[in-house]
Amino acid sequence: MTRPTLTQATGPAHTRILGIGGVRGERVVPNDDLVGPIDSSDEWIRQRTGIVTRRRAGADTDVLDLAEGAARAALDHAGLTGADIDVVILSTVTYFHQTPAGAAIVADRIGATPAAAFDISAACAGYCYGIGQADALVRAGTARHVLVIGAEKMSEFVDPTDRTISFLLGDGAGAVVVGPSDTPGIGPTVWGSDGGQAQAIRQTHSWLATRDEGAGWPTLRQEGQSVFKWAVWQMAPVAQKAMDAAGVRPEDIEAFVPHQANMRIIDQMIKQLKLPDSVVVGRDIAETGNTSAASIPLATERLLREGQVPSGALALQIGFGAGLVYAAQVVVLP
Repeated sequence: MTRPTLTQATGPAHTRILGIGGVRGERVVPNDDLVGPIDSSDEWIRQRTGIVTRRRAGADTDVLDLAEGAARAALDHAGLTGADIDVVILSTVTYFHQTPAGAAIVADRIGATPAAAFDISAACAGYCYGIGQADALVRAGTARHVLVIGAEKMSEFVDPTDRTISFLLGDGAGAVVVGPSDTPGIGPTVWGSDGGQAQAIRQTHSWLATRDEGAGWPTLRQEGQSVFKWAVWQMAPVAQKAMDAAGVRPEDIEAFVPHQANMRIIDQMIKQLKLPDSVVVGRDIAETGNTSAASIPLATERLLREGQVPSGALALQIGFGAGLVYAAQVVVLP
């Protein structure tokens, strides 16, 4: 028999970010509110992390509320409605339902039904993972507009006595709309993982231990020195590969927006990449804290909202975290 040749979808040659939005937890939590249980000080936290305050959501606000707020803001910025969205991608590690996906619920709230919707779990690299997927979906012709959301309520995993990571964490959500473009607006994604270092950033125990062994509520831990060295020495080359893949040089970059993990990591990465002083650097961590998958879009939204960088600027973004996982791209800002 003669089999028919399958038709494959094709889409536009190029994509870009069309709009961006962000929502931060409503409570401002200064260092002095946290130092007692960890026997520390405001000065110690500032010197080690660069954090002055972090934003945390109230008990009545969950991660999907944050995601919805950021999604609506991104749609408004893009001049679109939920009905224009074909796919919703939600990156989060703090949504407590295994199923259904939080993305489907957010899609319904913003009027995007029947858009395809799914969650991804790539921790602090999740936003950049989502951008890579959105870019591919649009260029393949599978979707025209993709909503990418990074949303976290990290305060749900805080142990107030933990000195490794808990005082870093904040709550928030950032979202963007990716769609077709006449010119290239999203460079190739350079990404990967190293599961051999999975214990470097981890949940203290599984939900099974909570259920079967009375282990209590799990919280987050990290091996600070190991994570610092990995982020500085292994992630700068990934960021360089993203620039190489996009065909740009450090002097072409106008903004650098790394995951907001630690100010010292950010400063060391700038040195490793030899970025010129003219590059504007996202430093939202100082006031928002580490919001995992939300940190890059929140830092980017802040730079644009405050006029620190203009629309159309070239930005290098890189996410890295638990897994260990990482992803980077050069993008044109909306």
